[in-house]
Amino acid sequence: QFFVFCHGLLQLSQLLVSGYLKSSISTIERRYGLSSQTSGLLASFNEVGNTLLIVFLSYLGSRVHRPRLIGCGALLVSLAGFLMALPHFLTGPYQYDQSSCPLVTTGTFSNSTDLCQRGAPGAWANLSDGSCTPHASRENHEVLLVMFVAQALLGIGGVPIQPFGISYIDDFASERNSPLYLGILFSVTVIGPGVAFMLGSAMLRFYVDIDKVSAAEVQLTNKDSRWVGAWWLGFLVAASLVALSALPYFFFPREMPKEVGEVLHTHTPKCFPVVLLRNLRHPVYLLVVLAQVNLSAMVAGLATFMGKFLERQFSLTASLANMIIGAVNIPGAMVGIVVGGAILKRFQMSLRQCSALCVLGMLLCLLTAFPLLFLGCPTQRVAGVTYWDRYQGLGTGWGHTPATATFLGMGLGCRCSQRGFNPICGSDGVEYTSPCSAGCSHVNSHTDGSILNYTDCSCIRGPGQAGSARPGSCGTSCSHLFVPFVVLSCLAGILASTSHTPSFMLILRSIQPEDKSFAVGIQFMLLRVLAWMPGPVLYGSAIDTSCLLWETRCERRAACRYYDNTLFRQR
Repeated sequence: QFFVFCHGLLQLSQLLVSGYLKSSISTIERRYGLSSQTSGLLASFNEVGNTLLIVFLSYLGSRVHRPRLIGCGALLVSLAGFLMALPHFLTGPYQYDQSSCPLVTTGTFSNSTDLCQRGAPGAWANLSDGSCTPHASRENHEVLLVMFVAQALLGIGGVPIQPFGISYIDDFASERNSPLYLGILFSVTVIGPGVAFMLGSAMLRFYVDIDKVSAAEVQLTNKDSRWVGAWWLGFLVAASLVALSALPYFFFPREMPKEVGEVLHTHTPKCFPVVLLRNLRHPVYLLVVLAQVNLSAMVAGLATFMGKFLERQFSLTASLANMIIGAVNIPGAMVGIVVGGAILKRFQMSLRQCSALCVLGMLLCLLTAFPLLFLGCPTQRVAGVTYWDRYQGLGTGWGHTPATATFLGMGLGCRCSQRGFNPICGSDGVEYTSPCSAGCSHVNSHTDGSILNYTDCSCIRGPGQAGSARPGSCGTSCSHLFVPFVVLSCLAGILASTSHTPSFMLILRSIQPEDKSFAVGIQFMLLRVLAWMPGPVLYGSAIDTSCLLWETRCERRAACRYYDNTLFRQR
């Protein structure tokens, strides 16, 4: 029972590291200009190192000192967590995009002069391109290299943790208590990503460079589209917890008395190919693993990009989106796992009954999740990107394509930057990529220097306060759909999770006892190769196809600024 407690704590801490990356994925995209495909590859790259070793290490099974190997792997996971935070200390302060800006404050452009400058020098149009230097380009490649190495180490360190822990518990627990222990272990494991998203919610409220610039120099709020939170802080916290959780494993024995009184003896090792073929030819084992692959591929993609999805669909901050996932969706999955384990223990289900429970849970999940395809917000109206009614006759010279026509102010002689991004919401309900692109020539500020509104905007027409705009995105206007979406997604997660423990028991009870560690290792290898590795990349690629306007850095495509919300939701 103490081992179950320690192992649950370790898996919680381990998944806190990998889960925290998923909670801050949209922030890292914005900070370093990554596409969803690249960030999805980064999120899944830890599976590469894991896949290379997991089968061979699991083949050793009970023939090695499993607790000590688990402890060594945990220390490697801790090192990977510290490496993930390293790019923050290797790069300079974050500089957010601005349009034409003749006045410069310490390290950043002044927000209050981001206006239409008619007759200004033409060089201003490319002012923001000055940040593209050979050093900046090299720095971006160094950041990606460090992160990918850290993810590979995270995968290698995680190899012995779950397979050895599951088989160790199942070997020395009684057959009656083993399902309950595994259910508790899996539910505690689910708390790891939940805590990671809550940690992300807390850390992303702080500005990314809190250790480099003073609060007075930061002109953004966490509701601003350009805001980047302190993504790196969570990795330091998570890596420290993993290191502490690893210590008890160096003091557990190689074998311990079984709960019913006898000691389990080590089985005689058999030839690796013989054991591999024997498991892969087992029909129950193979079908259950393939079913888990399908479910895990969906979970891997959703876990990586659900926060970003909520941000874009319902105009939430990254902090609030993480809080919803960590406080509602993930605890719901934990409840489903516990319920599945409790049902198994209460009714002492046979293998056939376990199969029926898995099928029932997934069918109910499918029915519950289907309405989610239609619960979401339409794409906001962005001048020159999704909205053209009033601007066909401007003659901007840029053409009417999402990649170029956002710079409407060019047709008014405003000399707007082609890369500037400082969204404002016009009094006509249309969003503009910057005050310059809306033709705004004046700004009103509060006494503390924050922007109140922009006036004399040539591109904005309408009743009331015509020709004015407020800072920030217009957002979406379907907040009434947010609560139904969260409730249905949580319920679908509960129903799907009830099949988690029964599916594992199908595997552990249908194979030969000496093959448990190896069979679990093959299972996790297939899950990684067929689900956890390609899942985030495929989801990221699908998300990128719904992008309407890309940011560019140093002549390369960077992060996406606007998505087609309907395509994003359905794909």
